[in-house]
Amino acid sequence: MRRYPDTPPAPVSGAGKPAARSDFATLTTLLPYLWVYKWRVLLALLCLVGAKLANVGVPLVLKQLVDAMSITPAHPQAMLVLPLGILVAYGALRLSTTVFTELREFLFARVTQRAVRTIALKVFRHLHALSLRFHLNRQTGGMTRDIERGTRGVGSLISYTLFNILPTLVEISLVLGYLATHYDIWFTVITGVALALYIVFTVTVTDWRTHFRRTMNDLDSKANTKAIDSLINYETVKYFGNEDYEAQRYDEGLKRYETAAVKSQTSLSVLNTGQSLIIATAVTLILWRATAGVIDASMTLGDLVLVNAFMIQLYIPLNFLGVIYREIKQSLADMERLFSLLDQNREIADAPQARALAAGGAEVRFAHVDFSYEANRKILFDIDFTIAAGTTTAVVGHSGSGKSTLARLLFRFYEVNSGAITIDGQDLRALTQASLRGAIGIVPQDTVLFNDTIEYNIGYGKPGASKDDIVAAAKAASIHDFIESLPDGYASMVGERGLKLSGGEKQRVAIARTLLKNPAILIFDEATSALDSKAEQAIQAQLQDIARNRTTLVIAHRLSTVADAEQILVLEHGRIVERGSHPALLAANGLYAQMWQRQQARQDEEVSGAEAA
Repeated sequence: MRRYPDTPPAPVSGAGKPAARSDFATLTTLLPYLWVYKWRVLLALLCLVGAKLANVGVPLVLKQLVDAMSITPAHPQAMLVLPLGILVAYGALRLSTTVFTELREFLFARVTQRAVRTIALKVFRHLHALSLRFHLNRQTGGMTRDIERGTRGVGSLISYTLFNILPTLVEISLVLGYLATHYDIWFTVITGVALALYIVFTVTVTDWRTHFRRTMNDLDSKANTKAIDSLINYETVKYFGNEDYEAQRYDEGLKRYETAAVKSQTSLSVLNTGQSLIIATAVTLILWRATAGVIDASMTLGDLVLVNAFMIQLYIPLNFLGVIYREIKQSLADMERLFSLLDQNREIADAPQARALAAGGAEVRFAHVDFSYEANRKILFDIDFTIAAGTTTAVVGHSGSGKSTLARLLFRFYEVNSGAITIDGQDLRALTQASLRGAIGIVPQDTVLFNDTIEYNIGYGKPGASKDDIVAAAKAASIHDFIESLPDGYASMVGERGLKLSGGEKQRVAIARTLLKNPAILIFDEATSALDSKAEQAIQAQLQDIARNRTTLVIAHRLSTVADAEQILVLEHGRIVERGSHPALLAANGLYAQMWQRQQARQDEEVSGAEAA
């Protein structure tokens, strides 16, 4: 089994942003992915050298052919002799160039595609391993564009470097070596100086142009982020009639992108003009020296043809050096953004000796837990309670009191600042995250579904579950009959984020998904607060059924939904201010009793209004 390298985290600077990478750092991150197939890489490089040797050999054979066919005092009847051997050698070298080139492409295709696949998969896994804090701050449109460009940049960098730059350097070395050993030193000097000027000019101008491309990338990502964000919130845009406003925001980004693109194109014209001037000057000087050599008989016509062919072979690929170098720099910039995602430190990681959760009765304990999302804003203060195995504990309180934070900490989306959370006496920090989350099921307030079928969304609770198990879970959640009434049944698509289903239907899908998972611990995070009273009553009964004999944490705003809980905790500004059963808390006539009276009064008003209507 092949092992791929782990990318070490880069230092983090600023507000959680990775420090800027150099091009060298980006390349050193990429190389280990290629070196996994080192024998293929080495064979491909040998084919590259073979192709260039054959390519340089073509002008040499052409020189021999021209000299053999030239009429000179030494060969007055040369035209009457057919140089068959030279012709065959010429054809063989031409064919060899193509064969070696295609063989190199064949050998390296798997290396390139496997590297792209491995890096993309690693980034995908790493993003899922990052904390909830990262995903709450991310911009989905820009991030997906960065991943797309970065993976494409890997293939582009390999293609341009190994298939364009490296072959050209090999050919330059071979040509300069031949010119230096067989001809006047001026041929080598002119060629070498022209190449040096060409490369320096190209690199300098392209580096100057790079910031235009970076600006274009940033503006492209921002425009794409605005577009996706607007489309995701399509209904909100329509509610407020802000289509023109959204189009204007999107067009502002496109306008800035247009300006940067025009500057980039103008600078490209400067680059191309300077390159053409250097090439034209060099070729003219080379032909002048060769022509003078033929006139004074120090060179033959074959030598003139050879030198001219060398120049053409060198400058044709060099003519694209600016484009290639720019694309290499662009690929490096794209890969830098991709690898910067890998550099994002995992806030929550399994301990080196982490073990799987051994769930028995699944007793949950919060032991003097303090927590803050930000250092200067504490959320929870000395939270201490136990949920006995197989019982239900409810947490109530006003919005912002820290109720949902308890669920996030139990799932270990964040680490507690102090204290500990345990399941059957096992500290969550000593457990693997996979085993911990495998033992917990949740029915959230806002059920978000995948844009797939109902069957897929229910089956997501237990990937690989059979159709019979999915149907059984749907029946237990009282949604089977509704699904069967749909034209496509379980194959019905739910739409983006489940928007084709009503709130009650989505909640029942969430309940079925959780039932299929069959967890030892259940969390109901205000699971019915978004529903009307009738839907709430129907779903509440199902929630009570699935909570029976399971350790359950209920986070609720409506107190009527938690009156049967064995233990009720009242949170106020991140502190537990009351605890006990429903009757005991009413008898205490404290905050819980006040909340209960207000909600009962509101409910009576709603009933009176309904009767009057």
